[in-house]
Amino acid sequence: MDMRQAVTDLLREAIVAAFPDIGEDSLPVPEALEVPPDSKLGDFAYPCFRLAKPLRMAPPKIAQAIAGAANRPEIALAQPVNGYVNFFFHKTNFAKMTLDTISKAGAGYGAAADTGKTVVLDYSSINIAKRFHIGHLSTTVIGNSLKKIYSHLGWRTVGVNHLGDWGTQFGKMIAAFLRWGNWQMVEEGGIDALTQLYVRFHQEAEKNPVLEDEGRAWFKKIEDGDPEALSIFNRFKELTLKDAQRVYELLGVSFDSYNGEAFYNDKMGRVVDELREKGLLVESDGAYVVDLDEYKMPPCLILKSDGATLYATRDLAAALWRKDNYHFDKCLYVVAYQQNLHFLQVFKVLELMGYPWARDQMEHVAFGMVSFEGQAMSTREGRVVHLDELL
Repeated sequence: MDMRQAVTDLLREAIVAAFPDIGEDSLPVPEALEVPPDSKLGDFAYPCFRLAKPLRMAPPKIAQAIAGAANRPEIALAQPVNGYVNFFFHKTNFAKMTLDTISKAGAGYGAAADTGKTVVLDYSSINIAKRFHIGHLSTTVIGNSLKKIYSHLGWRTVGVNHLGDWGTQFGKMIAAFLRWGNWQMVEEGGIDALTQLYVRFHQEAEKNPVLEDEGRAWFKKIEDGDPEALSIFNRFKELTLKDAQRVYELLGVSFDSYNGEAFYNDKMGRVVDELREKGLLVESDGAYVVDLDEYKMPPCLILKSDGATLYATRDLAAALWRKDNYHFDKCLYVVAYQQNLHFLQVFKVLELMGYPWARDQMEHVAFGMVSFEGQAMSTREGRVVHLDELL
């Protein structure tokens, strides 16, 4: 049931009933309907000013006549207000009629021809060397549902699993593996074995802080392309994706790309260089930021004082790469609402860099975060519910 078309049909019937002599060319089309700025004013509104000339009548009188002639089960109220007719849906009748229409149309309901448009959807974004937990469920199913909807509506869809595969935690995991683990243990125990090593690392680091330096040193080796570090980490990655794929198959979820944070390691230089060239990068306590005070936001941190990059740096690089390679018309980030500020900052920085499409084509699809006994999920602290245990 296309509600805009239904209201247009009702409107045309009411106009003809109230003004039998009106010409066909004066009757409204769906595009003539407006959406009121406040839902209290109705679901759709029709400005009667455009009928004033052919009817030679004041818009308020036209609105009153049309409202008096409007009568359909899917409309609860047609209300004349200052030259407009405001239409309020009858929610129950509308829902029933919509479900009846969908039932009759079957799987093809709402399908559209190829629009020639592309949407990139960033969702799921699991972390390497960690099991798929219930906290990833919302982003995964919402993102996959949006992917199916856009595909049904004629869009080319690109589903991206932006893997969490970068950061000092992977150096810590390698350090833990080399101290207390072996490949037989990992192959037999899978992701659970890696999780136990990760939890043990943090427990031991509380007593022996030197372990933190060891973890950072191994991550530096990953950054520098050290063969041993990369070999160990890539096996962790393969094991994680193999484990996650079982869950994705159960959920009926698929992706077109698994390019994660590590993929953009050599692409962040472009971001930093552009920000410098355009005078946007400023020093702050040894770090480098983009000042967003004018937009009532805290500064967007681009480089830490030690030169390390951050999530924002990588997301900026990812956005530019995706635009260059997928030529998207829309890019959706299906991420918990706690990241609202992060995405507002990233989108604004892109806009300031001279990419106006960031304002209109990029969107954060936020949702509530799943908590465990009132606290956020934490693999490090062993506070997590694994999804495959529930499916």
